[in-house]
Amino acid sequence: MADAGAQPPLPGDGADDVFRTIFLAYPDALLVVDSAGLIAMANAAATALLGYSVEELVGLPVEALVPQQVRSRHASYREVYGQAPTPRPMGRRMDLTAQRKDGSEVMVEIALSPLQSHGHPFVVAAIRDIGAYPRVQQALQRARYSEHLAQVGRLAVDTRDLPVMLEHVPGIITTALQIDVAAVWLLDARRQAFMLVGGVGLLPGEHIGTRMDNAPHTPLGYTATSAEPVVVSDYRHENRFAVPPLYLECGLVSAMAVPLSDRGRVIGMLSARSREVDRFGVEEMRFLESLSSLLATSLQRVQSEEALSHSQRMESVGQLTGGIAHDFNNLLTVIQGNLQVLEESPALAGDGHAQQLVAAATRATRRGAELTGKLLAFSRRQVLQPSTIDPHTLLQSLTGMLLRTFDQRIRIEVDAAPGVPCVLADPVQLESALLNIALNARDAMPDGGTLRFHLETCDALPVTLRGEHPTTSRGSYVAIALSDTGTGMAESVKERAFEPFFTTKEAGRGTGLGLSTVYGFVHQSRGAITIDSSPGHGTTVTIYLPAMRAALAAASEDEVVQTLPAGLRVMLVEDDAEVRKVVQAFLESLHCEVVAAATARQALAIMSAQQQPFGLLLSDIALGAGMRGTRLAAEAQQRFPGLAVLLMSGFPVNPAPDHDGDPLRWEVLRKPYSKAELARAMARALAST
Repeated sequence: MADAGAQPPLPGDGADDVFRTIFLAYPDALLVVDSAGLIAMANAAATALLGYSVEELVGLPVEALVPQQVRSRHASYREVYGQAPTPRPMGRRMDLTAQRKDGSEVMVEIALSPLQSHGHPFVVAAIRDIGAYPRVQQALQRARYSEHLAQVGRLAVDTRDLPVMLEHVPGIITTALQIDVAAVWLLDARRQAFMLVGGVGLLPGEHIGTRMDNAPHTPLGYTATSAEPVVVSDYRHENRFAVPPLYLECGLVSAMAVPLSDRGRVIGMLSARSREVDRFGVEEMRFLESLSSLLATSLQRVQSEEALSHSQRMESVGQLTGGIAHDFNNLLTVIQGNLQVLEESPALAGDGHAQQLVAAATRATRRGAELTGKLLAFSRRQVLQPSTIDPHTLLQSLTGMLLRTFDQRIRIEVDAAPGVPCVLADPVQLESALLNIALNARDAMPDGGTLRFHLETCDALPVTLRGEHPTTSRGSYVAIALSDTGTGMAESVKERAFEPFFTTKEAGRGTGLGLSTVYGFVHQSRGAITIDSSPGHGTTVTIYLPAMRAALAAASEDEVVQTLPAGLRVMLVEDDAEVRKVVQAFLESLHCEVVAAATARQALAIMSAQQQPFGLLLSDIALGAGMRGTRLAAEAQQRFPGLAVLLMSGFPVNPAPDHDGDPLRWEVLRKPYSKAELARAMARALAST
């Protein structure tokens, strides 16, 4: 065995110098190891790779270069190899690691070659740092990027808190790309500026909430316009957009920006900046694009969950208010009915003061009914109750309210063409629709402007925004247009304006249900709605509703009463005793013969037992436990063909069909109602039989 501190004996001719020259100059790390596992020779590449000097390596057990966890196994491998040494080239294994002097590890390839010198066995170990291979470096880089993408994926699954996501993403970018500055930007509701929502390594003056104009001359605006990733190799030679001087002052040289997109529409930006020239290449771009896709998906999920949660809350509120409204409307029916009885009482006919008190109380009950209707319209659980509406009067009332509530910088104008007729629509829903559009107009004019209402008559419905041709396009219609001088809409926004849950407002400021609700109401009212808008030129939303012909104007109470058959026999079914008493009084004052029952079973038994037929069944829909009014109506008409049916309801929702699934096919009178409204509804029910 050679002396541990000496070089091994070599052939004593000119090959000695050649061997040593090649050995020392070889680019791979070379170690000559004796049969005892001690290092006999080492070249300069070995010292560079392993962190030892030549003097420290010579005589060092080769196991000292093996990680601790595999050191014992390595000794047995070396012993087995020494029994039958054969050349083993590099590239067979890729999972070997060498331990450096400082304890760090490096991935290596090792080639072994047996060597005999003066009868002494040696092994030459050639060691190569595979991390220096371009392909390996690229693979390691991709693996590192994949791990960071997986981290974002886990974060997206684990958290439902969007601010937490936005807070962590910039740190993940800087760690993965090993750069200085990263940020997440989101476009504001009007798409006029990007707002900084998360960042790492921010420059002086940059903070959460910092804004950058969405204009082609800004770095982010240029990227948004192109809608593709943009790479800057060197800010000092950039001429596509204006580079903020602060970037160069802080030593930033290169950058990359990747759009955040939602269904092809840019909603934000990921940006990365570095102090190295030409820092970003294809792999970095792919990483940021993948990250952008993940983040955009998370944003869409959060928005969808918020919209679903809001919808569920609205549904719960609607169910709750529906139940409350039923009881409240029954109370109002009793109050309003008794007030009307008092008003018509001979005892109060000459008492002016008492008549004033009764009239004031009656007005209060009507306001209570309107309030209930508005609450239910908000929760979208209102049945349409079309009636004759004077649009001039409606606009006067609406604009008066808007003037008291809007910013004084917003001027409101009303332009009504002469002779505009009344319209046939639900007054509560129409007022809600106009208010919704007016609020959108207000939001589009943050610095003030003009909101203009225009009324005119037209002969046909227009083709709508969606290219729809209304089923009934001819006739007389009233157009109610609301125009603002606000920011306007891009074509892509205008096309989706009526989609449920679509909104351009910031989180928490809009649900995306406003215009979709208006759209549904207008089409249900046999009308149409259009939008005319462009960026910077304001928006005009026009609602078209059927005009009310003079011949269809509401008849007076006396005229309606005259159309009711004298002595009409009415089967009244109402489970609330107080309501039943009021309705019975109304019917008797209309010269009807009334038989009352509290349940559907009682009503059927009475109708079957009496020989004289009934002309009208007047029943509440919700009759407590047992048969509902709709089922009663179906069975009664089956037993007594020609029987007219009028249903009453304190519920604002469309009554559910019976067990057989038949849809509702009878007139429904909404509580509370006056005697005149009851008379008109009875006349319609009798006319339709």
